[in-house]
Amino acid sequence: MSHADRIIRAAFQSDEALREAIRSVISEMGMSTREFSRISSIPQSTLYKILSGHREPNITTLRQIVKTIRDLEGGGERFIAIIAARPVLDKIEETKMRIGDKVFTLREYSATNIEEAIIAAVRAESDGAAAVVCAPIVSPTVEKLLTIPVATIIPRESVKRAIEVAAKKIEV
Repeated sequence: MSHADRIIRAAFQSDEALREAIRSVISEMGMSTREFSRISSIPQSTLYKILSGHREPNITTLRQIVKTIRDLEGGGERFIAIIAARPVLDKIEETKMRIGDKVFTLREYSATNIEEAIIAAVRAESDGAAAVVCAPIVSPTVEKLLTIPVATIIPRESVKRAIEVAAKKIEV
């Protein structure tokens, strides 16, 4: 469930549930109340009154909170697809990543060969991905097929380490 959906659901439960949901979502997005106030254009004093229980949000304020969270999440259902082999995906610990003022959801698509990577890219776009991140061997083909941005993984450090391992194996 997205952060925005949590806020909406909590609004129908109780005032306390709504306050707690707003508080935890702002925290989970790595923001302070002041920062959320600035981005949402909701006065900081209004947010503090809502969070402390001294004021209930009116429908306009609630809509602005949900809209801001959706914008920060990159549109709610939209996400960045990461296409890679399972060992690479297992090293990714985040499911959300904050870039500037936006929080992006990351969704993994496992592929073990070029064909699977191309199929995963097409599936990711149809699933609603806002962008795709994939390996350089497949990115030129994926860019021709998709209408969304494609970013190429450039593994500098892991390539260096692989060369060192190969060199050590030669010495044996």
